[in-house]
Amino acid sequence: MLVIAALALPTVGTNAGEAKTMYDKDCSKCHGADGKGQTKMGQKLGAKDYTDAKVQAAMKDDAMAKAIKEGVKDKDGKTVMKPAEGISDAEVKGLVALIRGFKK
Repeated sequence: MLVIAALALPTVGTNAGEAKTMYDKDCSKCHGADGKGQTKMGQKLGAKDYTDAKVQAAMKDDAMAKAIKEGVKDKDGKTVMKPAEGISDAEVKGLVALIRGFKK
């Protein structure tokens, strides 16, 4: 079902398949293939559940893009998510669209 959702997403400068491939390779380790953040590493780092409509509503596209490009640090300045390296703006937009597609 996730594949269908990813394929149904509009293309935003990069195709949905490319975004899915990047997500599976780099993001799913923590955020999970289903976006729920229930992987061992996701639970340890407090990854958000992207299937939750309230989580989705609280997230702004520009903040997601910034997190992807610049990474995320905790309140003590420790890196909890590394920035994506060598990623284009179109690829970032594709990942944001993919994440939006997790909402139930």
